[in-house]
Amino acid sequence: MSRFLKRNLLWLIYGVFVLLVILNHEREHPFISESPYALGKYLIWGIYLSFLAYSLYCSTQENFFSTLRKLYPLHWARQIGLDLYLGLLLSLGMIYLNEGSILIVLIWVIPVVIYANLAILLYMALNYDSIISHFLV
Repeated sequence: MSRFLKRNLLWLIYGVFVLLVILNHEREHPFISESPYALGKYLIWGIYLSFLAYSLYCSTQENFFSTLRKLYPLHWARQIGLDLYLGLLLSLGMIYLNEGSILIVLIWVIPVVIYANLAILLYMALNYDSIISHFLV
């Protein structure tokens, strides 16, 4: 395996995942909101794209796994990690409430565990109208 492929394998897998999710998304238009609060969808896409760009930049500056090895011995680093995954668990619960399907949640579990908020923000951007419809009267 080439060095480039080895260093970027998780990003390549993520790219394939994003492409598959967008191409197979049929519930609502992936990029255009038809809700009365349409601006929210564009804000979430903006946050997602900014976070993705910064994550890609960080991956060019430092190796993710080397950084984790340095941080893991610190108690606050472990607490922050637990906090992150607790939030992700709650987000998976939101996916279940929105979809009503454990199968859909299972499809999202692995990307959420590996890519964390990059997966959650993608889900929220794609399903914005459906999510907020639960809160509109």
